[in-house]
Amino acid sequence: MNIYRHLFFISLAWTLFSFAGEAQEINARVTINGNKIQTTNTNLFTTLQNALTEFINNRRWTDATFSVNERIDCTMTIILDEMNDNSFTGEIQVQARRPVYNSSYTTTLLNFRDRQLNFEYTEYEPLEYSDQTLYNNLTATVMFYIYVILGLDFDSFSLKGGSAYYQQAQQIVNMAQSQGSWSGWRVFDTNTNRHAVITALTDNTSDTFRTMWYTYHRRGLDEMAANPDRGRTTIIEVLPALEQVKSTRPSSVVLQMFSDAKLDEIVAIYSRANTQEKQAGYKMLSNLYPAETTRMESMKN
Repeated sequence: MNIYRHLFFISLAWTLFSFAGEAQEINARVTINGNKIQTTNTNLFTTLQNALTEFINNRRWTDATFSVNERIDCTMTIILDEMNDNSFTGEIQVQARRPVYNSSYTTTLLNFRDRQLNFEYTEYEPLEYSDQTLYNNLTATVMFYIYVILGLDFDSFSLKGGSAYYQQAQQIVNMAQSQGSWSGWRVFDTNTNRHAVITALTDNTSDTFRTMWYTYHRRGLDEMAANPDRGRTTIIEVLPALEQVKSTRPSSVVLQMFSDAKLDEIVAIYSRANTQEKQAGYKMLSNLYPAETTRMESMKN
């Protein structure tokens, strides 16, 4: 475990020492929504839900040491649209959160809707994992998002601390592209698919975003319990990095990812800012996210 995460949780570790132990990194809740599917075998969805939950939660995804209270909470909701024998199409919604230092507050790291999911599954079929081979588009997609979540989490504790996990996600993208029937992986297919996500987090324009991401969490949110004004000021000062991202790559999916995860939180942070800071923040954010101005209404006052 890197030193930043270790320091972050050391006080909790002493409190929970008698209960602490080595644990997997991810604490996932998986939901399979098959309401649109006409089938007499609805147990299929429960079976798949339980299998995916075990696939994620019973596996070590990193070499880092996590205690139980350090596990990353995430939810994955798979909404199925069509079923044809053992072939399914639908979407997956992924959310992940991490705690803020010395508080009961958890901040959202990822809140992403992936509308391109197709896969094959037969009830009770084992879900296989390998670093070298992808067996199924469903498990490949889940693995991809687990590594993205790990990258975002580690990046929030140390500058570019998530690089190794983004590399794992990139490897999955590279392998999945050879599967012509698997949706969601192809270059230039959409600017929000899995290839676009990992490209935005790893290409030569990602440094600005990842530096901002680290400062926002470690020097901003994690400071707010001890010094709310200092933490808030740090966040307000670092947000203009998003303008640099948009200037360099206007269609970068990380801009939408940041808005979906953070915009409501940012508006709440600005609620304690002075009038000048609010007005400047509203101008910047409304230029970045013109379709979201309703969510920023309180910053105009």
